[in-house]
Amino acid sequence: MDLPSSSTTGDTSKVGTKSSSSSSSSLVDSLRCGISGTHGGKAELRQKLTMPQYLRFAMRECIRFKDTGAGESFSIRGQEDNDVVAPVAPMVVFINPRSGGRQGAFLMERLQLLMSEEQVFDILDVKPPEFIEYGLGCLERLAGFGDFVADETRAKLRIMVAGGDGTVGWVLGCLTELHVRGRMPVPPVGIIPLGTGNDLSRSFGWGGSFPFKWKAAIKRSLCKATIAPLCRLDSWRFSISMPEGTVIEAPHSLKRTIEFTRHEGFAFQGELCENVICYDGVFYNYFSIGMDAQVAYGFHNLRNEKPYLAQGPIANKSYGWFFTPCTSDPCLRGLKNILRMHVKKFNCTEWEQVPVPTSVRAIVALNLHSYGSGRNPWGHLTAEYLEKRGFVEAQVDDGLLEIFGLKQGWHASFVMVELIPAKHIAQASAIRLEVRGGEWKDAYMQMDGEPWKQPMNKDYSTFVEIKREPFQSLMISGV
Repeated sequence: MDLPSSSTTGDTSKVGTKSSSSSSSSLVDSLRCGISGTHGGKAELRQKLTMPQYLRFAMRECIRFKDTGAGESFSIRGQEDNDVVAPVAPMVVFINPRSGGRQGAFLMERLQLLMSEEQVFDILDVKPPEFIEYGLGCLERLAGFGDFVADETRAKLRIMVAGGDGTVGWVLGCLTELHVRGRMPVPPVGIIPLGTGNDLSRSFGWGGSFPFKWKAAIKRSLCKATIAPLCRLDSWRFSISMPEGTVIEAPHSLKRTIEFTRHEGFAFQGELCENVICYDGVFYNYFSIGMDAQVAYGFHNLRNEKPYLAQGPIANKSYGWFFTPCTSDPCLRGLKNILRMHVKKFNCTEWEQVPVPTSVRAIVALNLHSYGSGRNPWGHLTAEYLEKRGFVEAQVDDGLLEIFGLKQGWHASFVMVELIPAKHIAQASAIRLEVRGGEWKDAYMQMDGEPWKQPMNKDYSTFVEIKREPFQSLMISGV
């Protein structure tokens, strides 16, 4: 899908670069949005965002009855009014009530005042797939009957997500279905950051935390989203195949599947199992394997069992790196002993085996510039270094993942506070991993902050493949 022209969306050339940091709202944006808190500013914003009543009611009924034809009676009455026009910037908001210190009810009330009740969805009540199937389906059906207001509203629609990275990823993943089914255009997505890490929000200029003066901040965010330029985001398909009988507690982002690409042409060190169990999912931020995921897994369990001990992700991760058990047996130390990695490098079509450094205890494949609540472990690399290593400047839409390693506790801690960069391993357009069993009983993996324990079989290997999805997501820039 082509981005709209710069006349309607602004310049996209400087948006979405991994190596650039998020900036605050400009004075110009503030002036465009009007003085915060004034009645006139709210009224003007509401006029820009709010859909005609007949469309709102029609969409509401279609979602309620899960039938795209349920709102036709409202459309007939609405089209009788010749003065009805599409709003300048129609918008819907998904809000996760469990995010943002569980202030969901207050946030929903504020958002509804700034647009309308029918355009603000509690994500637990109206799930993104339901809105996409029946809400957007309603607009498309009415547009097919010659309703020009519905057609223009559908074409201009933008979506804001009030939640953390997981909530944003859920919405983006559901919108991908529009690409698959040819239901164009796909609405772009902006973010009101309510999560813990908010790395997606940071990467696109929406900030890393929910501000104390949240009423004014929500108004500014909605106003900015009506005029902000659009940019692209790569998404990555993660597939894993393991011997039949392997039992895992799969995260929400992974689903059972029956398909997995066999790795023809590779010299495997482990045996290939005839009967396998397969999972796949999509990530937008990162995948990691090793000690980083093990620490996250321990922190996740600690937060569930004893939340008063889990005071913050950075402090707990640093603590975990130092105190997570690491055996002295050389055969059980370092990922090199259990992992073989092949990648397709930049502008290459052939698979190449990449050696895993002996000292590395965790490997991360990163899509964004922000990791671990705003850290940049890949670092800001000079042009000379990029040329020497055969790298290119990292961007969120370049079709590449940055693969780096973390070593001992002191190294990981220094990387997380950005005193030193991580161990650069490769940039890749696709990754294949073979995780071998043996003396190791478990490996640890995580995808966009969801960790799990991956049992390893002594007789058969586990295989992972990561490749870019064919469709990019459209994001609204908050910069």
